[in-house]
Amino acid sequence: MRVVVKKGLTEWGFNVERRIQRNQETIRWANVQRDQFFGQTSRAGLLTNLPEFNYGLGLNVRPSLVSSMNKEGADAAAIVDFEGSLDASQRLGPNVLATVTVNTDFAETEVDTRQTNLTRFPLFFPEKRTFFLEGSDIFEFGFGTGNSTVLPFFSRRIGLFDNTQVPIVAGAKINGRTGNTAFGGLGIRTNSFDNEGTSYDATSMGVMRIRQNVFKESTVGLITSVGDPLGRDGSFMSGVDFTYQTTRFNGNKNFIAGAWALYTDRADLLDNRSAFGFKVDYPNDKWDLSLTYARIGESFDPSLGFVPRKGITSWRLGSIYAPRPKWPFVRQMFHQFFLTYIKGINEEWQSYSVFTAPVNWQLESGDRIEMNVRPVGENIIDPFEIADNVVIPVGKYHFMRYRLEAEFAPKRRLNGQATWWFGSFYDGTLDEFELELNWNPSSLIGFEFNGVRNIGRLPFGDFDQTLIGTRVRFNVTSDLQLNSYVQYDTDSRILGINARIHWIFSPFGDVFLVFNHNTFNDLTDRWTLQNEQILLKVRYNFRL
Repeated sequence: MRVVVKKGLTEWGFNVERRIQRNQETIRWANVQRDQFFGQTSRAGLLTNLPEFNYGLGLNVRPSLVSSMNKEGADAAAIVDFEGSLDASQRLGPNVLATVTVNTDFAETEVDTRQTNLTRFPLFFPEKRTFFLEGSDIFEFGFGTGNSTVLPFFSRRIGLFDNTQVPIVAGAKINGRTGNTAFGGLGIRTNSFDNEGTSYDATSMGVMRIRQNVFKESTVGLITSVGDPLGRDGSFMSGVDFTYQTTRFNGNKNFIAGAWALYTDRADLLDNRSAFGFKVDYPNDKWDLSLTYARIGESFDPSLGFVPRKGITSWRLGSIYAPRPKWPFVRQMFHQFFLTYIKGINEEWQSYSVFTAPVNWQLESGDRIEMNVRPVGENIIDPFEIADNVVIPVGKYHFMRYRLEAEFAPKRRLNGQATWWFGSFYDGTLDEFELELNWNPSSLIGFEFNGVRNIGRLPFGDFDQTLIGTRVRFNVTSDLQLNSYVQYDTDSRILGINARIHWIFSPFGDVFLVFNHNTFNDLTDRWTLQNEQILLKVRYNFRL
């Protein structure tokens, strides 16, 4: 849905979509075509005869008070603290919003879901903090970029370091649109902090993004960031991107082509500090064809970005053919082929992967079954530890991975997905079992379970990994919700509990009660408290 807020405007571009799970049906008010996506605002409907809205001064002031009890270790004393924070926003124009924050607090933010890592590259954890999520779409950059290639701005670099919260002294944000120009800016000041015996000074960081609409559905943009979370000198990054998009290719088909380029610098970066790439895509209902290229310099390391692999060139060719056969039980078939090839800059190959889906059927019931075959190659230049005391040595490895997967329709009270990856792996074997279940016995309560089990048998050592998590959501009333998440993994051997109660006592105010508890298992059936935290947060919104 697209809403353009402007005083005196009596017509809005508008669309609405509804999913009826029991009938496996999706209905829209406008733009009812399989090749067109719901979010394509150029094909939205028109809502007319709207009244003139009064927004007042457009000022929102939201103070918060947080009381906390923290305990580090079983023998440590509990520390009680009280702190206040302030968030305020001011509408500067019909589509422009400015926000400031002081002594920012994220007490209500849900903990991260743990992941297992069987690669030599860092894991990606999505942003969950409300202050950074609001208006974050304006900072999206470059068609073909992403967390597997490059994110020039990754907000989790701010206020977090090695899973340790870094105090945010103050911040300011502006985002909006004027005419055909969308823009956003963010500035943050963090306080000094210590991590594992190292002290880091207070520092300031900022990012700016401008995106201009050109032609009918295309954009050209600029992004710039300055500052470093660890206070390293001379840190900045700049980039440009262009995306050509049309929903009327060859009449009524989609076609997207984009290119982007980035450059970063910092006092400790010496080699190639640039990155660039492009993507061409034909994303339609029956055929989806794409080609993606990226080149990442050896020293391309933006302080406020996320780059899992540096010093590479990457090619990815994708093809999906999705016919709808006239079979009584199959709604649509997805024949998939994705070829990925990665090599070092001026070096030999590093990785390749050929992902195929001979069977990926969406059934009329809403269930899905899939079978995959995936040849993989890895050229290990530096040894890396894949699990405790299991090191993959230097060498070239070629192996075959297979997957069986079944997804159970969301219309059922018990639904989810079961996955089994198996086959050869670094001259040995690896079985990966994944299970996700959702049980909704009523509209008031829901249960979620996720589990991962990895069993590796390699010439360099064997390993077994297990990760489980259980979430409970209880909607007592529309104004009172209880959520809890419990997770445990055999690598860290830490049992973590995160429980939250959210009470909306008025349209302008709410209360959060949060309990965090982590205990360590030393493999002798002894559980040792690592840390425990109780938070009570009260906030109220004053609107003028």
